[in-house]
Amino acid sequence: MASNALLKLSLLILLAIIFLASSEPMLDRKMKETKLVFYMDDWGTGADATAFMVGGIPKKQWGVLQFGTVYATDDKLTESYDRNSTEVGRAQGLYVNSALDGSDLHLVMSLVFTSGEFNGSTLEIQGADRFYLKYREVSVVSGTGKFRLARGYIVLETVFIDIKNSNAIIRCNVTVYHH
Repeated sequence: MASNALLKLSLLILLAIIFLASSEPMLDRKMKETKLVFYMDDWGTGADATAFMVGGIPKKQWGVLQFGTVYATDDKLTESYDRNSTEVGRAQGLYVNSALDGSDLHLVMSLVFTSGEFNGSTLEIQGADRFYLKYREVSVVSGTGKFRLARGYIVLETVFIDIKNSNAIIRCNVTVYHH
């Protein structure tokens, strides 16, 4: 009986140690809030194209409005709406049309900052981009560098779209919490 009680007490102490050890980094560090605004230039045509169709459903038409079409992207992130404004980073990753009716993209991207205060840091984003809506939210699921352990969201706002040529400029309003 005494050994059973000792075993339970030992397990309880072990669980307490595991809990405290795993939560300790969060206890002593307050999360910072950072707000950023930049523009993502997603260009599917022309000499400066940054998004390319890389797959789709066999024997079906591929395109941004077609379910199953996959794009690889290395979009420029700029300070302003002007495509020639200062580059702050790159949006590198994939998006796929993930709605049977063609109305929704799913984004999985790394926002890689290449200049300024956050140079060398990244934000990892993922989520549904219902591109027919003027405003959409996607999740910030992680980050590196100054954005280590980041969580938050990005409100995407379409400021220019040319669906026929697969060209768009998206305003990104970022709210991120990080250490």
